Order: sequence, then C-alpha cells, then structure tokens
Amino acid sequence: MELTLHSPLDMHLHLRDEQMLQNIAHDSVKTLSGAIVMPNLVPPVTTKEQVIAYKQRIKDAMGDVEFEPMMTLFFKPTYTKEFLEDIKEHISAIKLYPAGITTNSEGGVSGFDIDELSQTLNAMSELDIPLCVHGETNGFVMDREAEFVSIYESLASAFPNLKIIMEHITTKESANALERYPNLYATITVHHLFITLDDVAGGMLNPHLFCKPIAKRPEDRDALLKLALNAHPKVMFGSDSAPHPQHAKENCGCAAGVFTAPIAMQLLAQLFDEHNALDNLEAFISTNAQKIYNITPLKKSIILQKKPFKVPASYNGVVPMFAGEEIDYSIKEI
Repeated sequence: MELTLHSPLDMHLHLRDEQMLQNIAHDSVKTLSGAIVMPNLVPPVTTKEQVIAYKQRIKDAMGDVEFEPMMTLFFKPTYTKEFLEDIKEHISAIKLYPAGITTNSEGGVSGFDIDELSQTLNAMSELDIPLCVHGETNGFVMDREAEFVSIYESLASAFPNLKIIMEHITTKESANALERYPNLYATITVHHLFITLDDVAGGMLNPHLFCKPIAKRPEDRDALLKLALNAHPKVMFGSDSAPHPQHAKENCGCAAGVFTAPIAMQLLAQLFDEHNALDNLEAFISTNAQKIYNITPLKKSIILQKKPFKVPASYNGVVPMFAGEEIDYSIKEI
C-alpha cells in the first residue's frame, strides 16, 4: 500500500541554531513543504535583521532540500505598527511565550494585562499577523493549560480580529474553546496524539517523552484525536519537534521536548490508518493550514508505503520518539 501526501506543512517546528541546526535541519524538513519556525533562540528573534539572518542559516543548514521556512518573531508588547509593517513580509506569525514557562522563554510575557499587550496586538490585528501562543500558566503542571483557557478567552474577546493559534493543545478544555470563539485555532502534535502521562511516567521514566505542555489524561488525548482524525477545519498539524542533545535529556535536569520531525509523517499515516481516517490526513497536515494562514506552499509530494521502518537510535546525537522501535510506514520517495 502506498500513500501520497501533497505539500505537507508543520505549523510549529523547532530547528534551533548553531551546531544543533546543522545536525538536525536536513532530517527535520526533508518531508515538508514548509514549516512555521519558532523564534526562541538565545537571544530570541526580535528584529528584522535577526529574522532574515536566521532564515538564511536554516537554508544553509538544510542543504538541497526543497523547503520554505516560515519565520516568526518573539512577542514583545512594545512593537509598533510601523515596525510590524516593515517586517511583515518576512514573517508569518508572532509567537508569545509566558515568561520562563518552557525552553528559552525567559524573555516572554510575565503578565497578561490586556492594556499592556494592546499596542502590539492591535497592530497585529490591523496587519493580519497571526498570534501563536504557548498557553500555560505557572500553576500545577497538569492544570497549566486548562488554567490558560481563560486567558485565551480574554485575548479572543478583546481582539476579535486577531487570529490566535493555541499551540500544541493537550486538553479537552482547549479543544472545547475552539468552538466558542471564531478567532481561536489550534495546532496538535503527533506525540500528544499517541501518548498520555502514563507513557511518560507510569512505569520507568521515559525522558524522551517529557515535554511542555506535558502529556495529559486518556480523555484529553481522545479529545485531540477526535479533532485531528476528523480534520477539524480550525486545527492543523504542528509537531513541536524539539531537539535536545541526548545528555540534556538523560539527566536529572531533563530538558523538555520530544523530537519527532524525521518520522512525523510516517507516524501520522500509521495513526490515521489505524482509525480508518486516511482520507482526512492531508487536510490535517496541509489543507487546513493553507486556509488558516492564507498561504500557498511549495508543491512537493511525499510517497509513503506501508512497510515497517525501524526508527534510528538517534539522529546526530538527538534521540527521537520511538527510538529503536518499528513503525508501520516508511518513506518511499520525496
């Protein structure tokens, strides 16, 4: 059995920088037509010059792969309309991080007072620049995303013309919020469609499945599966593939992130096949994103075949999800 996917898109991808970028860029983007690339570098991407330079570093690192990096800016409440007008053609979105909530987010937003955020958010609304949000509070780890839903609601109500992307949702509360506000959208990762907290810490601790937001309960995963498998028009694939060196994952200060980019398309094909939903896969990994972001991606076809593939133990020192295990689909041709 073969399956052809047209112009796959990843609407939330970490490519890092420097040596890590060199190590994982090619494998991370080879099956993709394009991806929204996260800006949480050190220092974060906050200027036009940094956006342009980072995009060039990505293109240099990915070699001969046909792929379009869709760049983002690290949210600051002080951006003016003039600044955003000048940078608009170079970015696809702006990413908001609560301060200190995840990797390299120390310079993020420390409070969600609407008035303090309004300068940037009003300008984004007028210029039709989407806002991508890592939606977690600093409360109890299992409740952080559900607690953040009220902030999403405040933002969606205060800025009705602002397109707000709830990134990597993991809870039924976030899934339900999609239906209440026309300007709320969401990305879902491949790993949150497969795992629950039990897979992370129910037996022996698996550091390579530890991420933020952390995997939740079976009923939360079921809510995500319903959205993805039915290709809900407000939902799109965003891997949140987050590479860390093996030593940073396998220690007592385990870094948060699951590395899935090289195998994401194969895993999604397996999952949708298991649920008799292959007809909806292309909408989830491409068509919905094109409509939500109003983009026309590079034409690129990925041919998968239902043939077992053994996931490598690592990709240049980065351990992927399901390392050393067999998955159902292989890449036949790109």
